[in-house]
Amino acid sequence: MPVLAFVLLLAPPSEPAPPPIALDEILARVAGNQEKTEEARARIVYQQSVRTRLLRGGGRLAREEKRFYTVTPTDKGTEKQLDKLEGLYEKGGKLHPYSDPKFRHKNVDLDGELAESVTDDLVNDKKSRDGISRDLFPLTPAEQRHYDFRFDGYQNVAGVRAIRLAFSPRKRAKDDACEEDCGRPWSGTVLIDPEEFQPLSVATTMSNVIPGWVKVVFGINLKQLGFSLTYRKVAGGLWFPATYGTEFGLRVLFGYGRTVTMSMENTDFRLASAESSIVFVEPAAQ
Repeated sequence: MPVLAFVLLLAPPSEPAPPPIALDEILARVAGNQEKTEEARARIVYQQSVRTRLLRGGGRLAREEKRFYTVTPTDKGTEKQLDKLEGLYEKGGKLHPYSDPKFRHKNVDLDGELAESVTDDLVNDKKSRDGISRDLFPLTPAEQRHYDFRFDGYQNVAGVRAIRLAFSPRKRAKDDACEEDCGRPWSGTVLIDPEEFQPLSVATTMSNVIPGWVKVVFGINLKQLGFSLTYRKVAGGLWFPATYGTEFGLRVLFGYGRTVTMSMENTDFRLASAESSIVFVEPAAQ
């Protein structure tokens, strides 16, 4: 082996080049764009599909629901109309269809209650313009104060050299005055478009703090709870959540256990005051 090649082999990997602007400036621009985008979404009607699956041990399907919505803006959030539901439940080794969202095939149908709760709690936030709770992701001005961020290099996303930021819950002093909702349980990464300073994707995993809604809805025995969210740019410079998903396992004291997967997709964006459709430009890869 040539001496130069041997030296290069032993040399430590080089640090990624610093971002084009300071980290605080990146976060400020992203936060500002989140506010502008929130206002622009108030004029958008779109279609949303949500798929929720409950699996027994070994990956056997216990229940599945596919919900199709038309989502329209309101003064402060969104209103979702359920257009169709395609459901399946397992009984006697066979899958049986249903179409009523309140359908329960027995008096105590835990799978039916859980499927409805997951959908309502994770993608039906009426105070949000996209149905996703704002405290699940760290990008708005209000949410950024709950996290510490650091530059984590670059990552190619559909030909774009995206800025990669890592985040984790901000540690607070014991005597730090804090509102009841100040803690956040998520750590993860966010990929930022280097030209428009809009998020391309966000991926989170749960830290050691379990949020209150998880305790209420699911109990506390959870595994691998986390979320992923991707964004697309549509005409007029509007960025909108395109896909959203989560997977986790839960077990209750009396032995009921399920693996839950949920995925959401937004499509067919239209102006609320016109019939013309907004056409996608090249979507960002997840």
